[in-house]
Amino acid sequence: MSRAALLVLADGRFPAGGHAHSGGAEAAVTAGRITSAASLEDFCRGRLHTAGLVAGALAAAAVLGVDPAELDAAADARTPSVALRTSARRLGRQMLRAARATWPSAELEALARAFPKGAHQPVVLGIAARAAGLAPEDAAHCAAYESVSGPATATVRLLSLDPFDATGVLARLAPELDRVADAAVEAARRALDDGVDALPVSSGPLLEIGAEWHAAWPVRLFAS
Repeated sequence: MSRAALLVLADGRFPAGGHAHSGGAEAAVTAGRITSAASLEDFCRGRLHTAGLVAGALAAAAVLGVDPAELDAAADARTPSVALRTSARRLGRQMLRAARATWPSAELEALARAFPKGAHQPVVLGIAARAAGLAPEDAAHCAAYESVSGPATATVRLLSLDPFDATGVLARLAPELDRVADAAVEAARRALDDGVDALPVSSGPLLEIGAEWHAAWPVRLFAS
């Protein structure tokens, strides 16, 4: 396992398209649910324990070798919002392009053939991590971190929030992020024997509702 590869994959500058997505923060800011660093922390904590946990488990399971098609179907089943499914596949398609150029592998090529319109992003993240020689724990941490770093970064732009305050939110969430990643990997290991039904099904209904509302806006700063 290469620590440098983990840094490349987790770097916000990795060209996987995440910078164009707010992780639900734009809708939450407009609805008045995020107004400050304190409410951003509440939002990110909720997202971490729902979307972050599910994404981390999907990514870890992909590293462990669970069938990507089954994982993609599991991701679909855990994403009621059409808008979020569309965004997840768009992000997956972009991440796959970046990963194929960075860590060429037969598995990434097979994934591209199987999902020409894009697989769910956490599944692609896991296959990319596997191609990079990373462990399931690494993929789970990347997915969990993305679930909170995206909203934190977006809120700096949306609210002109002090970037030091936004970074402080991420730092305070770090211990919880570690625990969520550990739980995600544990679930992924169970999925090896029990199938994808063993993966978490945690949900955030307001994230789903907000995504559908946000998708209908005529003007948006972020894609989702």
